[in-house]
Amino acid sequence: MSLHPYAGKLAPKEMLINVPEYISAYYMKEPSVENSTERVSFGTSGHRGSSVKRSFNEAHILAVTQAVCDYRKDAGIDGTLFMGMDTHPLSYPAQLTALQVLAANGVEVCYAKDDGFTPTPVISHAILTHNSEGSALCDGIVITPSHNPPSDGGFKYNPPHGGPADTDVTDIIEARANAYLENGLGDVSKVPLDEIGVMPNIKQYDFVTPYVEDLQNVIDMDVIAESQIRIGADAMGGSGLEYYPAIKKRYGLNMEVFHNTLDSTFSFMHCDKDGKIRMDCSSPYAMAGLVALKEDFDIAFGNDTDFDRHGIVTKSVGLMNPNHYLSVAIAYLSSNRSQWSADLGIGKTLVSSSMIDRVAADMNRQVIEVPVGFKWFVDGLVKGTILFGGEESAGASFLRKDGTTWSTDKDGMIMNLLAAEITAKTKRDPGEHYLDMTEKFGAPIYARIDAPATPEQKAILKKLSPEDVKEQTLAGEPIEAILTNAPGNGAAIGGLKVVAQNGWFALRPSGTEDIYKIYAESFIDEMHLVRIQEEAKAMVSKLF
Repeated sequence: MSLHPYAGKLAPKEMLINVPEYISAYYMKEPSVENSTERVSFGTSGHRGSSVKRSFNEAHILAVTQAVCDYRKDAGIDGTLFMGMDTHPLSYPAQLTALQVLAANGVEVCYAKDDGFTPTPVISHAILTHNSEGSALCDGIVITPSHNPPSDGGFKYNPPHGGPADTDVTDIIEARANAYLENGLGDVSKVPLDEIGVMPNIKQYDFVTPYVEDLQNVIDMDVIAESQIRIGADAMGGSGLEYYPAIKKRYGLNMEVFHNTLDSTFSFMHCDKDGKIRMDCSSPYAMAGLVALKEDFDIAFGNDTDFDRHGIVTKSVGLMNPNHYLSVAIAYLSSNRSQWSADLGIGKTLVSSSMIDRVAADMNRQVIEVPVGFKWFVDGLVKGTILFGGEESAGASFLRKDGTTWSTDKDGMIMNLLAAEITAKTKRDPGEHYLDMTEKFGAPIYARIDAPATPEQKAILKKLSPEDVKEQTLAGEPIEAILTNAPGNGAAIGGLKVVAQNGWFALRPSGTEDIYKIYAESFIDEMHLVRIQEEAKAMVSKLF
């Protein structure tokens, strides 16, 4: 995809959305169940859509929240439901709608006091904390479309394990929600908006204090504070608006916080590579503003809107590629958490860099390679069999210092604070550590490109088998493995991965767009990577 003229530049005023238009459309536009794009559809991160496109409207949230209530009842989940939301324009009306349904169904709900915002990892942390203390099972809802443009809304459900719901749960919720839509919402229970505030089962809650206080048990906050390194923290107008100021105050950090006031147009953002406003903290174009300030800080970082992703900016390399930082974080944690067992494995998605495999092998750690989606790390983090679970898209979490579970969802805040710990303790930033790694293990070149695909073509890619690939070599090297199931857990990857000694590629159809994604990596050079990408495209063309 060629760069848009706005890529890396501040969003022009004419691009900013009309917030009242989108909120009005949320209430006024009715989805058609006959149109597949206007039904409830849970992807890897819940249901997402836009009110003006009739894919994220009041009807959707009424239906899906009632479906969650039904699921909770059937599953015997009767503890508190913790609710979070981010700062997208549609999140607040969606929270109000969800609260109407939850109140009518008698669900005990805790949501942020003063109608505040709560990050995804904080909800996971709250679920796990309360489930460890009581007998009634707690769960959660987070209203967020993650880093998507301001026009979008999103809704995701976290069951009692605290992480993203798997398809065994989301398929039930999706089917029931669409049944409610088909029946005109006649069986959905809700209370009037003006009654929410007096319902005894709907309570405001301080999420900030317990999360911030507990950080010292997962990050060496004393080392960071004592070093007084200069930290730049970009809240990027997201759900963690209150969190970095609170962390700075509680631990006495030398931290400057940016963009921690509400602006639901996200007018301060630099445009992504396609010219859209997208709060993607892994994009060098979206993060251009913070990258320009890298010389002012010893370490700087940002988060996407629901704070489950991290973006690390160093003096040495600027914005780190997520794969590079995952490798550094894994190596550092393995060497600096004395209470962790030597038997703990490392969780990675199969489209993450092979640098992780080389680092893990050097430390005699087993790599657990799973399909795309953080849900695949939940079991390992709960049972304490993996020390770290990370995705190539800048999402990761890891264990507490004592080896117990911190969160079972991605936590961008602890990943960012870990970068500060690394810098404070080693006197070198994560970018410098990665450069050392390349001297030892080689310097991989990684890229993801998108290509158009019809729904029919995406269906083909999702159901491939190793026998569909007839080629024997990849970019001049013998093919060593053709995978349609992840080696770490045997789960279907919904695509294909082809591996050679010094390079690999993986194909996955998008769940939300008419494209497929080609992930590729070379440990040789840029030309080798391009050759891998071209051969991947050629293989796909033979399949259609």
